[in-house]
Order: sequence, then structure tokens, then C-alpha cells
Amino acid sequence: MTTCSLLLTTLFGCGQASQTADGAQDTQSAQTTELTVFAAASMTETLNQIAEDYKTVDPNVSLTFNFASSGDLLSQIREGADCDVFISAAPKQMNALDGSLKDDADKNPDGLDELLDGTRIDLLENKVVLAVPEGNPKGIESFDKLADQLGAGEVFLAIGNSDVPVGQYTRKIFAHYGLDEQSLTDAGVLTYGSNVKEVTTQVSEGAVDCGIIYATDAYSAGLESVDEATADMCGQVIYPAAVLRNSAHPDEAKAFLDYLTGEDAGRVFESVGFTPLA
Repeated sequence: MTTCSLLLTTLFGCGQASQTADGAQDTQSAQTTELTVFAAASMTETLNQIAEDYKTVDPNVSLTFNFASSGDLLSQIREGADCDVFISAAPKQMNALDGSLKDDADKNPDGLDELLDGTRIDLLENKVVLAVPEGNPKGIESFDKLADQLGAGEVFLAIGNSDVPVGQYTRKIFAHYGLDEQSLTDAGVLTYGSNVKEVTTQVSEGAVDCGIIYATDAYSAGLESVDEATADMCGQVIYPAAVLRNSAHPDEAKAFLDYLTGEDAGRVFESVGFTPLA
């Protein structure tokens, strides 16, 4: 076969490969939509599972997740990062992007209007728990007892930084018990994590005597939760979600958000301890 004939055969073969069995051009790859979802780190396991399920719902949508603390995600969105759907672990971070609150300097200090109108929902509720390493070496029983043990310098506790939701809920618990964080830090009984996964890892590895994390993270890590914070102690742990105004694929983003409120996704959320709200 001549070089010219070989080239023509190769080109013809490539053309055939781009067609379906009935001769129609296959445009599936061209139709694939990539959605970027920014989600609180505590949703890592559940959303990865949901992403697998969603492939059968809409095979032409590819989900890319950015998991981090809600505070870090908010900062990235403020700086112009591409994001289609945002799910935070507290209303505070969502409020900071909500144009309906732009006249409220406490909730939306920068007056941002980044959420697509009508898409914000309260998606899930979580719980804040006191988790211990395997075997619970220090015999920690409750938040009540923890407050006394911290004051006496008897335990080493891991908590989230003040700029992440789990850390903010923790500080409400401290206030409930009249605990002074600075005094505890000076006493060397506190260590910190930049997100809930870091705190969970410290507990799992036995680097601390206990940690304040979410019920869902304790479940995913196989940790024992010895107590659960009440709403009086830290308020409700609400996860809001919304499509971003600058989403490149608003229809697909809204469809995915709708799926997250459905029964199939709800079963996944419930399996790890979330309570669906939408």
C-alpha cells in the first residue's frame, strides 16, 4: 500500500470511529458538561457516592468537587474561582454571598450578590458531637464532663479553627460552659485543625484525647461519639446550598441541586447521619 493510500485509509477510519452504528455523528463528548461543586469538607464521602449515582441520572454531566472548609471556599469564590454550586456547612458563609442580605452589614459585609435568584435552599442538618479515639483512653463521657476536665488540664482536645463552621459551633459550646479559649490554649489543652477532616484525623490517630466534630465525620471515620451538642449549646447545624449567579451551566447546576433534594440522594445523606431538609 502506498503512503498516500495509507493516509486515506487512516483518515477514513477515523471518520468512521466518530460515527454511531446508524451513521449519525456521535456528539456525546461535545455535549458533556462539567459542573464544579464547592462543598464543605464534611460532605466528602457522601457527595463522592452521590456523584457515582448521578452518572446514571445524567451521564452527560461530569461533577468536579472542591472540598475544603466553608471559609476557604467562600474566599475562593470571592476571588473569582469558577463555581457552579456552593454547599456550606453553616449559613454564615452563604449569607456573605446572598444579594438579598446585601444591606445587612453583619451577614453580608461586602454586599456581594453571587447567588442565582431563587436557588438558595437549606439542604441538610448535621449534629456536633464529642468524638473519642478507639477505646476512649481518658474515659470521656460528655460535654459536661469535658468542661470540667479541660478546666483541670486533664485532657487534650482538638477543635476547628475559628474561621471554619465546626470551629464556630465549638466556640458557642465553650461560651455555653463559660470556657475561655485563650486560657485553655495557654494551658496547652487545645490543638487546632483547618477543617473538620483535620480534627477528625487527629482523633482517629489518637493524637488527642477527644475532638469536637460533626456526627457524619465521626460515622465516616468509625469513631465513637460520646455526646451530642444540643441546639441550646451551639444552635442548629444547617447546610445551605445554592447555584452561583456566574455559573456557566445554570440549568445543569439547578438540576443537580434538585437531585440533592430527592429521595435517592436523601437516602445517602441519611445513611451517614445527615437529616435532609429540602
